[in-house]
Amino acid sequence: MLPTIPEPASVGIADGVRRSLDPRAIPLHRVVGRIVTACVSLPLGAAVGVLWGGFGPPAGVAALLVGTWATITGALGWWLHKWPVLHHRHASYTVNPDGIEIRNGVVWRKAINVPRSRVQHTDVSQGPLERRYGLGTLGIYTAGTDYAKVSLDGLAHETALEIRDHLLPLEGADAV
Repeated sequence: MLPTIPEPASVGIADGVRRSLDPRAIPLHRVVGRIVTACVSLPLGAAVGVLWGGFGPPAGVAALLVGTWATITGALGWWLHKWPVLHHRHASYTVNPDGIEIRNGVVWRKAINVPRSRVQHTDVSQGPLERRYGLGTLGIYTAGTDYAKVSLDGLAHETALEIRDHLLPLEGADAV
């Protein structure tokens, strides 16, 4: 079977070029990392305070508790600050006339190909933080059980809408 050659007017986003995620995804994920660090650190710090206040541990044990809390908080904060850069470096997508390919993974890498003929419906969502950064998440729902829903976050909202529109069934054609 010969490859499909798109009409010049219909190429748009479907030009077969591998693209990185929007760079605004890095500061967004760093903000999320700070929120996660706070949500882990505050209860852990409160637990250390309760143990310290309730039992009045000796100075060595108190230093160990505070040191453990500070180490966990610092390590988690550092990791969640560095991780978005690594994730961004290894995440990309390619849209062509026949579908979309999503590549990601820092340690375990994967490539997911979603043929346009398997797409049942798509959506674009934005949480409050994504909206603040002008980003969106593309959700692609397919026929089948493996990867029945594929998400691609870190896209400019306009790009996500453009990909969504491209993946919709052609005029008069049914996607399933």
